[in-house]
Amino acid sequence: MSSVAIVGAGPGLGAAVARRFGREGFAVGLVARDRGRLDLIAEELAAEGITARGFPADVRRPEELAAALDRLADALGTVEVLQYSPVPHRDFMRPVLATGPRDLVGPIEFSVYGPVAAVQQVLPGMRRLGRGTILFVNGGSAAVPHPERAGTSIAFAAESAYGRLLHDRLAGEGIHVAQLVIPGAITVGHARKDPDVLAQTLWTVHRERHGFRHYADDLDS
Repeated sequence: MSSVAIVGAGPGLGAAVARRFGREGFAVGLVARDRGRLDLIAEELAAEGITARGFPADVRRPEELAAALDRLADALGTVEVLQYSPVPHRDFMRPVLATGPRDLVGPIEFSVYGPVAAVQQVLPGMRRLGRGTILFVNGGSAAVPHPERAGTSIAFAAESAYGRLLHDRLAGEGIHVAQLVIPGAITVGHARKDPDVLAQTLWTVHRERHGFRHYADDLDS
């Protein structure tokens, strides 16, 4: 059995993606800092017949994140799908002229070091399988920098570049790398940004394996 690893799993998008992939037979590994929240989501998924377990880790600690993903693969099977979608901290979103070097440490750890650590951990398993999908989920500032959200704008740009490089390099190995940009807030009941709708979008990206950047909604919405 192979698994889907959802880094930054929470009760909204993470749980919806877990259900969507779980219905297709994937075992689900949930990664986030809060063990209690992970256990609750895993229990809810288990009640629906989905194999799921939580693996606590802080994405700003690369060794901790890699170790969690290693435990996940041992427990649930090789990671075939990696989704990296933690929600950035609010203090990453400072105006550009009020952003100094130290203010960028957190965003870079969150959106560059974390993704690199996660990918490096799961990539050997994907290569052994001969297939895989890596999904980066970002806010709108990944595509259009926002002057009031300098930290995430800068870090998301770096994450986007990393993802695109992976997309180009790994396509020939059967490993698809893609990015979903979600402008604005994820909103229950929204036609395009409801968690279940976004989960279906991510499933479609995984299945169709076409292109790098995808948009959940119009950027000016």
